[in-house]
Amino acid sequence: MLVLLLFILLSRHGGVATSSDDGQQFSYHGFAGANLTLDGLAAVLPGGLLALTNFTQQTKAHAFHPAPIHFLISNKSPAATARSFSTSFVFAIVSGYDGLSDHGLAFVVAPTTDFSAANAGQYLGLLNATNGTAGSPILAVELDTILTPEFRDINSNHVGIDVNSLVSSQAKPAGYYADDDAGGAFRNLSLNSREPMQVWVDYDGASRTLDVTLAPVHVPKPRTPLLSEAIDLSELMAADAMYVGFSASSGVVSTHHYVLGWSFAVDGPAPPLDLSRLPPLPRLGPKPRSRALLVALPLATASLAAAALAAGFLLAWRRRRFAEVREDWEHEFGPHRYAYKDLHRATDGFRDRNLLGVGGFGRVYKGVLSEPNLEIAVKRVSHDSRQGVREFVAEVVSIGRLRHRNLVQLLGYCRRRDDQLLLVYDYMPNGSLEKHLHDPLAAAITWPQRHSIIKGVASGLLYLHEDWDKVVLHRDIKPSNVLLDEQMNGHLGDFGLAKLHDHGTDAQTTHVVGTMGYLAPELVRTGKATPLTDVFAFGVFLLEVACGRRPIEHGEHNSRVVLVDWVLEHHRGGSILEAVDPRLAGKFDMEEAALVLRLGLLCSHPLPDARPGMRKVVQYLERGQPAPDLPPAYVSYGMLALMQIEGFHSHVMSKSCPTSATSVGAVSCGSSVTVLAQGR
Repeated sequence: MLVLLLFILLSRHGGVATSSDDGQQFSYHGFAGANLTLDGLAAVLPGGLLALTNFTQQTKAHAFHPAPIHFLISNKSPAATARSFSTSFVFAIVSGYDGLSDHGLAFVVAPTTDFSAANAGQYLGLLNATNGTAGSPILAVELDTILTPEFRDINSNHVGIDVNSLVSSQAKPAGYYADDDAGGAFRNLSLNSREPMQVWVDYDGASRTLDVTLAPVHVPKPRTPLLSEAIDLSELMAADAMYVGFSASSGVVSTHHYVLGWSFAVDGPAPPLDLSRLPPLPRLGPKPRSRALLVALPLATASLAAAALAAGFLLAWRRRRFAEVREDWEHEFGPHRYAYKDLHRATDGFRDRNLLGVGGFGRVYKGVLSEPNLEIAVKRVSHDSRQGVREFVAEVVSIGRLRHRNLVQLLGYCRRRDDQLLLVYDYMPNGSLEKHLHDPLAAAITWPQRHSIIKGVASGLLYLHEDWDKVVLHRDIKPSNVLLDEQMNGHLGDFGLAKLHDHGTDAQTTHVVGTMGYLAPELVRTGKATPLTDVFAFGVFLLEVACGRRPIEHGEHNSRVVLVDWVLEHHRGGSILEAVDPRLAGKFDMEEAALVLRLGLLCSHPLPDARPGMRKVVQYLERGQPAPDLPPAYVSYGMLALMQIEGFHSHVMSKSCPTSATSVGAVSCGSSVTVLAQGR
């Protein structure tokens, strides 16, 4: 009798899983007691709710049915046929901020449950930045709430079918076709609405068609699917035994991904879910106050006030120590705002032992955030008061939304006073490219590494100029602002001088900022930054990486040697490969090196109209095509630039050489100098 009562209670509150004898059909009304294969943050809550993620940032989670599913029909023909299958599940995405969410979740069919090599964030816990396509067969239906240009997402609220890649073969905005008198009108849905929704995924083995349908939880399954893709899953299911389940990941916005119920069947429709047996979602926000609390609250307030007066001195001291500026308008940037107290603890109080580098625009410190265990770089900068603080913070947050594998991720900011900000970046363990090029104590990086870094920075710069929502002018491209991760991949960083503007318009800049040797002649003359002034700096960067020499060096009799002129002389003399860095000892691809050097000369042309755009530059580098020949007659590149720079009465400051520079903000040293920022 006791066992029967326990079964009835579990049946009402979820957690009882029903399954066929061969394991090819099952249903979960809640997951209490379910023997799922879980990893990462995935956990079953006491009420039976499957929580894939919590408010932990930059993490991933997976939950799979423990038994493999046999998707192939055994027959006498050489090629097996994929069986029909059907699944249905109820999910909810709950964010801690209205209108904001993190990366979504996906229903997955895969030959393994081991995704330890996958990344979080935009990779949804399925793939990683090194391998953009799956090495083994994988089918996913993604419910994505972040627009990622890298994967050609259509918007930040879509459903997509992914086959061996996160670039969806078909995707549509989230919604459903209503079965009512409106004639099947399309109704939009918001995936991060904090409300449960139901998804049906049906594959017809005979017609080889995959349908995906979405609807609010209490709406019956619409007759018209949201997505319908003609696809033969026979080759994808070549492993025969495949696992089915869910994958989710988090980034920087606090978000929960829940699954309330799930059913699955092969060769027939999935068992319908009894919505009354699904576990409820947790309450968002505080519980309603009771009447007793309303009566007792004034008394408790008085007691707390007395205690606060007694501890006033201690609190005042702590406030002074961790004081920061917060204004009402900053609430809209909440997810990108860090507490100064957290940054202070992460860097051990900004002690010198955590100092990574000192530059013209601030100091950079290494830190570790306790939750999550994330290594960061914190740059302390002074803000120019001539630009409104609100506009400056808006630009910082906008830059923080950039997503590209070759850009250093700007995670957020903190503001202590009106003139002091702290910028928080991803930490790069191998430091700046400048150190590896010019530090005599550092081992020389190989040519394949240099060529890979060049292509990576070019790809990132193309994304800034053309592929993001706005045009981003970096305005300080140089090796000290290119940082290297554990695999020596290049990441363009330090957006402290960056400027944003809409496509089709011009940037409103009137002051010269940047580093001497990388400044385009027209920028020094007019103060107007454009994508082509970034291209000029990138051209000098190409020559510096290939030659291992700084843009301006001192030669005999204290004369200045301009790198662009020096390479141009070798080009005219037919000896351009003699300009390659001698530290390579001749171990380089001659065709690649010649292409990089000629492309560097073309990009650093003194006339802006003669420079190629970054899309053309990337095409040259990716396809290995030789750069166009330079015209035979030229005014000296460096001489023209130096003449105009010396005619510009700017305030310049010699750079000091930092003892170490291993993250964001490391600066070049030696003979280069930097024009101080006079407004952004």
